[in-house]
Amino acid sequence: MRLAHLIGPELRDLLRNEPEEIASLLDEVHPEDLADVVLDLDDDEAAALLKRLPADDAADIFERLPEGRQENLVEKIGFQLTARIAGEMAADDRADLFSALPEDVGDQLLETLEKVDPEAAEEVEELTRWPETSAGHLMNTQYVSVLPSVTAGEALDAVRRGAADDDIEMIYYVYVATAEEKLLGIVSLRQLLIANPSAPITEVMIENVISVTPETDQEAVAKMMAKYDMQALPVTDANGTFLGIITVDDTIDVMTEEQTEDVHRLGGVQPIDDPYFETTFWTLIKKRAGWLSVLFIGELFTGTALRHYDDVIKSVATLSYYVPLLISTGGNSGSQSSSLIIRGLAVGEVKTSDWWRVLYREAGQGVVLGLVLSMVGILRVMMWGDGPRFAALIGVTLIFIVAGGCTIGSMLPLIIKRLGFDPATSSTPFIASLIDVVGILIYFNVAKLILAQVLAQAAAVPH
Repeated sequence: MRLAHLIGPELRDLLRNEPEEIASLLDEVHPEDLADVVLDLDDDEAAALLKRLPADDAADIFERLPEGRQENLVEKIGFQLTARIAGEMAADDRADLFSALPEDVGDQLLETLEKVDPEAAEEVEELTRWPETSAGHLMNTQYVSVLPSVTAGEALDAVRRGAADDDIEMIYYVYVATAEEKLLGIVSLRQLLIANPSAPITEVMIENVISVTPETDQEAVAKMMAKYDMQALPVTDANGTFLGIITVDDTIDVMTEEQTEDVHRLGGVQPIDDPYFETTFWTLIKKRAGWLSVLFIGELFTGTALRHYDDVIKSVATLSYYVPLLISTGGNSGSQSSSLIIRGLAVGEVKTSDWWRVLYREAGQGVVLGLVLSMVGILRVMMWGDGPRFAALIGVTLIFIVAGGCTIGSMLPLIIKRLGFDPATSSTPFIASLIDVVGILIYFNVAKLILAQVLAQAAAVPH
């Protein structure tokens, strides 16, 4: 059972009768659980709760709330209190808050923050100048750094001071930089602990620092941190100036966000920023209607293709019985291939330059899978008693349709990626609709060849 359900009733009672007791009730509860509690409260109750907490405790909760809920609470608790809360938030979370707010609200809040905490306001202006999905927007400007003239022991003292500073969340790396903020090297806490305290830090540090520029896309940042198994990644500009760090907890959020977007796109839904129940009814309609309309129009081509072969269907009505079976099989095989390639692109296992290898593998797999399914299809046709010609037709068609589905499903994400778009845009429903049309074209053209004599005899019979 969620903690919010357990303490929610007691919390509401305290808000009404003994609000001064709220801080003591929540003192031992993790901020993540407190954020769940706030989500279960209405806006007025949530605002009343945040007003009763110290600004640093309120900040721990506020930065974990969905952007839409943050925007609502800003209006409820007012700019003065929000500015105090924002001043206690981590720099990257604070930048996310200002990016999510409407421009006029954000400007008013920034003006208030400049009076409450000028340094925090300056950090907001620094981070929000970068795109929301970039490393610059994601970075934290609070970290432990030392000059190259210090010793290992002095660097360890700097770590102790950093650990006592609540604004510094990453103390496991010490960054060695010049007075002009040129990044020279990095030292882990483990290296500091085993180093001779009198040793110069330049002898302990690693000079080959892996870093990113502030323009780097957040997904590339997450992949790099996963690849090198890093707890934090430095951000430097083109001149090597040290700007900030990106911590692992932020990249986890990025990976979750990117995976959520991909899942939504794969399902034919425009990505939704807020949780399902935090998203309004009409926002969900808007996010779904566009793709549904596109897919509906795509399926209209299926009807057009069927009408094109109307004379064939009228001549041999049995052909129509197998249409759903064949086009769904093609769609399923295409969806499998697209899912494999989209995921491969996302985690870096597949590159667009590998298209020919993907084509070779998927086409080959399509033929083999088609043969397997054709044997099942032939058996079913014979059980229905539609004769050997129909059995041959279904067997041959299944091989071509499955091979075509695998080929199209694997190539489309690579083409979209090559054009600079998110490969997840080639959603499963979209590929299925495309292969439906291709499958019908294959089916009836193969039918014209295999059932040529049957069709000719049917056409000669007067109606």
